[in-house]
Amino acid sequence: MTRRVPQRIERRNARFQQWQALLTNRTKRTRSGEMIVQGVRPITQAIAHGHEIRALLADGRDDPSRWARELLESPPAPVVHLAPELMAELGEREDGVPELLVVAAVPADDPSRLAPAPASVVVVFDRPTSPGNIGSLARSVDALGGAGLVVTGHAADPWDPAAIRASTGSVFAVPVLRLPSHREVLEWLCGRRAAGEPWTVIGLDEAGGHELADVDLTGPTLLVVGNETVGMSAGWREACDVVAEIPMGGSASSLNASVAGSLALYEVSRQRRRGR
Repeated sequence: MTRRVPQRIERRNARFQQWQALLTNRTKRTRSGEMIVQGVRPITQAIAHGHEIRALLADGRDDPSRWARELLESPPAPVVHLAPELMAELGEREDGVPELLVVAAVPADDPSRLAPAPASVVVVFDRPTSPGNIGSLARSVDALGGAGLVVTGHAADPWDPAAIRASTGSVFAVPVLRLPSHREVLEWLCGRRAAGEPWTVIGLDEAGGHELADVDLTGPTLLVVGNETVGMSAGWREACDVVAEIPMGGSASSLNASVAGSLALYEVSRQRRRGR
């Protein structure tokens, strides 16, 4: 089979400007259905988990690393060689020019992508404002056995480069969805309950009234983490079967939202390991 000769882009043209817009313009990401993936681990995770890769961008160096060389020898998408200064702009790194970047398709926001096992935990992050918090929570969902992460309401974008970097690629390892509100999630949940699965909705709040460790988290659980400043929306609070709190000491008035979600995921994991 004839190997395709990589395209070369030496200066800022329309195609490069489209890619550059994906870094900062959420509307452009949504309309094009594309995102930029930066970093060795996020790129590796995106490819390993079968996400659609639309272009592999390379700086064309003579002596690439083994990782880059293997990808370039069997690329998952057409290869485009960019001038180093253009790669540096897209890579947003302070320590030099990245060897490779990826243009990937944004996954569908389809609840059918959530296919949890009978005793799974799915995390909802309601109206987060920080892409970094979304990425950090996605990393915890991945590390602690969660079946997926759903971002609801008017929120930061999980496909923002900052979210992808903070997740170290975990946004590609577990299903991550964006849904308009609690209603779409509850519709999915009703379907699961109708199938006989006893799902419980647990919300986190600094004054929940129930200590999280006292709540049975061993069954299928929808764990709701609220906005970093104002907490859960009224719709989510009403949907919760239990609102729980994580006890705190010291002078801090609250926990970072992604930290609170991570601690709750650890408690889920702890209870299930010990059979509560």
